[in-house]
Amino acid sequence: MGEDKEEKEAKGMNSFAKYSAMAFQMLATIGLFAFIGYQLDKYTQQKVLIYTSVLGIVGVAASLYQVVRTLNKNK
Repeated sequence: MGEDKEEKEAKGMNSFAKYSAMAFQMLATIGLFAFIGYQLDKYTQQKVLIYTSVLGIVGVAASLYQVVRTLNKNK
């Protein structure tokens, strides 16, 4: 009976670690795309941050794609 509780706790910690890693991966992906966009805006001397905005949205889409792909792979 105690083993079931320990297994559930271990499984819960594994899930927590997996989803935390996924969140950090999303943050890194979005941040990388936004940083590249910012550098492009700075290089082209844009007054309106067009590249930052567009690449930020592309980063969100890419990170969501990664999450969906990862979640479907685990089924």
